[in-house]
Amino acid sequence: MFRSESSNTKDSDMNMTPKGRCFGNHPAGLTTLFFTEMWERFSYYGMRALLVLFMTAAATSENPGLEFDIAKATAIYGLYTSMVYLLTLPGGWIADKLWGQKKAVFVGGCIIAAGHFSMAIPIMPTFYAGLVLISLGTGLLKPNVSTMIADLYPEGGARRDAGFSIFYMGINLGAFLGTILCGLIGEGYNFHWGFSLAGIGMVLGLIQYKTGSRRLGDAGSLKTNDDLATLKQRGRRFYSASVTVAAVVTSLVYLALSGVVELSIQQAATWLGYGILILSGLFFLYLFTGAQLTLVEKKRVAVIMWLYLLAAVFWSGFEQAGSSMNLFARDLTDRNVAGWEMPASWLQNVNPIFIVIFAPIFGWLWTWLAQYRSDPSTPMKFALGLFGLSGGFLVLSWGAANMVEGSLVSPAWLVVTYFLHTAGELCLSPVGLSSVTKLAPAGRVGQMMGVWFIAAALGNLFAGLVAGRLETLSPDALFWNVALTIGAAGVIAIVASPMIRRWMGDVH
Repeated sequence: MFRSESSNTKDSDMNMTPKGRCFGNHPAGLTTLFFTEMWERFSYYGMRALLVLFMTAAATSENPGLEFDIAKATAIYGLYTSMVYLLTLPGGWIADKLWGQKKAVFVGGCIIAAGHFSMAIPIMPTFYAGLVLISLGTGLLKPNVSTMIADLYPEGGARRDAGFSIFYMGINLGAFLGTILCGLIGEGYNFHWGFSLAGIGMVLGLIQYKTGSRRLGDAGSLKTNDDLATLKQRGRRFYSASVTVAAVVTSLVYLALSGVVELSIQQAATWLGYGILILSGLFFLYLFTGAQLTLVEKKRVAVIMWLYLLAAVFWSGFEQAGSSMNLFARDLTDRNVAGWEMPASWLQNVNPIFIVIFAPIFGWLWTWLAQYRSDPSTPMKFALGLFGLSGGFLVLSWGAANMVEGSLVSPAWLVVTYFLHTAGELCLSPVGLSSVTKLAPAGRVGQMMGVWFIAAALGNLFAGLVAGRLETLSPDALFWNVALTIGAAGVIAIVASPMIRRWMGDVH
């Protein structure tokens, strides 16, 4: 079973010895997980920065791309990024029920590295295989690193919060370095070299994870009272189900590619989005009707459902960064710096830079306002997040509309857009994570966190489909439509916020 409170002292001593500390008074294992996540984010964001650019680039001899049209490329991008989040659900289950987080993270990292190196091979089958492998590996690694961080602090409290803050810096550091280096190599020399560099980064993360695993102590080990026979039976059922799902998906892909079933990438992405919405709706319906929740718990689940919908809308706009905004940076932005053309992917780094600068400021701001009972409620913060996102797209639409034919726009338009998007993210993302854990019914915190990941998956999926409209719409029209849609969602969020706040009860 999971550790009881009575084992706190023993586990704390195991995870943090006098000579085994890092970052001040934190467990030595935090160093291992910090760099594991940093290198994984290096590989993820490094490849993400190049993905749409590679798919839409011309098949020249100098640095050949795939020459996909924008609609197809952004639909693939949306499918890939959505599956990264969706697969965190089975990834968390595997760690909890079969392997433990420690093994799941290592296996996931190996699969991610294999995926990046697969994409480094310049043939179409290995490109798609690479996307599948990275999605599977990230589903194993991403949720379980965070669980291990919590395991290092069995006592909870402020020290755990501080540990997660340090860990969050590793995420942004990896994103920054990956975008810079993979973008420089991939755009400046060869896309496949950029994918290789992402794979090398993941391998470095795995090496330091293995060499530093002794610092983790018991964190991430499988904790269960089930006997060996039960574990083996559960494993057999899981592997049988996995083989069945893989066979069905492979058969559908084969039928689509052979023309037996007429299904485009865009249609597949659209139907997956509908499927996610339907399954989410059925899950919430079950909670309201069959989960034997109290009236107070049902109201709080309704709040989670509302925040889930707003978050999905938010991510559908925010994740334009890797698709439509990336194409805008490449094709319509003046990136000339003293005679040298900056890689388009580098502009994606504005967001993590702003996160590092403004995250402490926003954290201080909410605390300061709370002292005077003036801090916005969670529903109101979500509305502010949507308005920040909408404002960013209004700025970008304005910049695109004022572009003179034959000339490029200043990168300042994108910088201001990313600033507003970052402000929106800081109002919504960390607040949402915290609120879901507080609102979730007893014994269902993990499921509710899974719902939060599904919101991100749904948003990423529709982000790719929305970006595909660049095929038929001008950039200013596309960004204007996105701004109006998200702004309208923000207005609805403000109108509904008093009622949603009442449903939250004493949760703040």
